[in-house]
Amino acid sequence: MNDLKTRVAYLQGLSTGLELGESKEGKLLRGIIEVLDEFADSVGDLAEGQEQLEDYLESIDEDLYQLEDEVFENDAEHCICGADYLEVDCPKCGETVCFESDILQDDDIVEVTCPNCDEVVFVNDDNSYQSANRPEMLAGKEDNTRQESTEEDI
Repeated sequence: MNDLKTRVAYLQGLSTGLELGESKEGKLLRGIIEVLDEFADSVGDLAEGQEQLEDYLESIDEDLYQLEDEVFENDAEHCICGADYLEVDCPKCGETVCFESDILQDDDIVEVTCPNCDEVVFVNDDNSYQSANRPEMLAGKEDNTRQESTEEDI
């Protein structure tokens, strides 16, 4: 930034040394140099503001990182789903899809689709569970007979 201000100052000195006088060309050149000086000031102000924004954003990022560490500190497996949810990875895009574990007890046929690519990742069809990969129980309790049938059918 200082380079731009230095160059404008050089032009101001050069125009003074040329003794342009009050001719039309002299007025024009002095006006152009004044506008260049104002542009250099504006660009300097913008650069300073940008630098302050970058510092502020960096501090917010650090605070967010600390907050994430505190929030996910108790989560040993770093699961993205909360309590009473199941987690399945989409076979098409690899996105982790979370859904409520209550779906396992639902009498209706329920298909869970990936929000990223709309691929069906889980279907509870007549108590025989189908999924792209075995759902991982994150929290909550299922009865043992249901878990055994789930493990055999998947």
